[in-house]
Amino acid sequence: MNETMVCVVGNVATRPVYRETVSGPSARFRIAVTARYWDRERNSWADGHTNFFTVWANRQLATNAAASLSVGEPVIVQGRLKVRTETRDGQPEWMSADIDAVSVGHDLARGTTAFRRTPRPETSAALDRPEPAPDRSDPALHRPEPDRPEPAWETDPAPSPPADGTGEAATGAPGGDAAQLLPEAAMVT
Repeated sequence: MNETMVCVVGNVATRPVYRETVSGPSARFRIAVTARYWDRERNSWADGHTNFFTVWANRQLATNAAASLSVGEPVIVQGRLKVRTETRDGQPEWMSADIDAVSVGHDLARGTTAFRRTPRPETSAALDRPEPAPDRSDPALHRPEPDRPEPAWETDPAPSPPADGTGEAATGAPGGDAAQLLPEAAMVT
């Protein structure tokens, strides 16, 4: 499919309007996208032209956008650009630029936000089906968890004193220089 995908950064211009439709939840709001440019005469940044887009969200995105967005908040919207032309009351054609949103989020370059995962709606078929019992033959179930202390993430690791005078540090590494081990890499999912 040849669709025009866009990513716009701007501010919420109107309160999201939420509706329950036959095809599921739907929400729409307007976003104001203002270009900024460097004004050489004033030697400062200045606002340019402001474009307004109507953003349409469907299904779970509509529900979350209506619950999360307020007028004036900075957002990033990604979706399909749709330009509509209409004739109103016999007047010349009128144009509108809409974005069929795929993703909407707060712009973290301009502030902070707190994310809360929404619970997934459970279907009645999933409720009727019992959870499978764990496989008791799996050796991972019988393996004890390794006793590793939580690393001190805020500070640099410092060498620890010898534990028993043998020259081994409390970490169990010879010579006491194992305290300079780096923490394991965190996995981001």
